[in-house]
Amino acid sequence: MVELNENKRQAELIDRINILAHKQKQSGLDPEEKQEQATLRKEYLANFRKGFRDQILHTKLYDKKGHEITPEKVHKIQKNNGWRQD
Repeated sequence: MVELNENKRQAELIDRINILAHKQKQSGLDPEEKQEQATLRKEYLANFRKGFRDQILHTKLYDKKGHEITPEKVHKIQKNNGWRQD
C-alpha cells in the first residue's frame, strides 16, 4: 500500500511540475511559482533517487555461468538489512 501512495505522489508531482513548466513557457512564472517548481523538482528527484537506490539494493547480479557477482558493498547492505541468508 505504501508503494501505491508513493507512486501516486510521484504522479502528482510530475503533473504539477508539467503544469508549471507549460505555464513558464506560455507566460512566465511569478516568484512564488518558481519557488514551488524548485521545491517540487527537489522532492521528485529525492523520491526517484530513493526508489532507484532501493531497487539496486534488492538486486542480485549473476554472471553467464550462474555465479553471483553482486558487489560486496551491496551484499553487505542486503545482509545487514536481513534480506540475505548467506
